[in-house]
Amino acid sequence: MLVIALTGGIGSGKTTVSDIFKSKNIPVIDTDIIARQLVEKDKPAYTKIIKLFGEEILDKDKNINRAKLRQLIFSYEEKRLQLEALLHPLIWQEVISQLESLNSAYCIVVVPLLFETASKDKKLHFDRIASVDITPEMQIKRVKARDNIDEKTINNILNSQVSRQTRLNAADDIISNTGSFDQLNQEVHKLHLRYLELSK
Repeated sequence: MLVIALTGGIGSGKTTVSDIFKSKNIPVIDTDIIARQLVEKDKPAYTKIIKLFGEEILDKDKNINRAKLRQLIFSYEEKRLQLEALLHPLIWQEVISQLESLNSAYCIVVVPLLFETASKDKKLHFDRIASVDITPEMQIKRVKARDNIDEKTINNILNSQVSRQTRLNAADDIISNTGSFDQLNQEVHKLHLRYLELSK
C-alpha cells in the first residue's frame, strides 16, 4: 500500500483535499484529529497537558480550551516545543496502528507539520508527499474567517511553520488551492488516478 503524506500550511485547505480523497473511498488518517482525541478528558495526555500549562487552559466544562492553548503555544516557543514533545510520539504510535489495519491501494496521512517535525520524531516512511499550496495572503484571510483569531496569532503560527518555498521544494506533488472548488476537485482526481497507477 502506498502511503501518501498530505501537508500544507495553516488554512491551505488540507481538510477539503482529504475529504475529496475520502469521497473516492480512500482511507484518510488525520494527525490533527488524532491530536484532538489524545487530549480528551479520559486520555493520558489530558492530565500531562494540565500539569504543563495549568488549569487556566480548561474551559468551564473542564475540557482543554484549544483556542487558549493555541494562543499560548504560539506566543511562547518553549511551550510549543514542550507540547510537541509530549504529543508527537503518541500521534505517530496511533498513525502506525491505524495503518496496520488498512487494506487499500493507497492511503492519505494528513500531517500539517510534516517538515517541521519530520527530522525529530517521524517513525514512518512516506512513499510520496503532496502539499496543498495557497498564497500567504489567502492563508491569513481564510484562517481569520474560519478560526476567528487575531492576525498577530496567525502570523506567529505562520512564522513557526516552514516557508511556502520549502514545502514546494520538498513535495512530490503540489495541489494548488487558489482557484475554485471544481478546479481543486479535478486536480485531486488526477492525483487519485496517478496514485492508483503507482500502487500497482
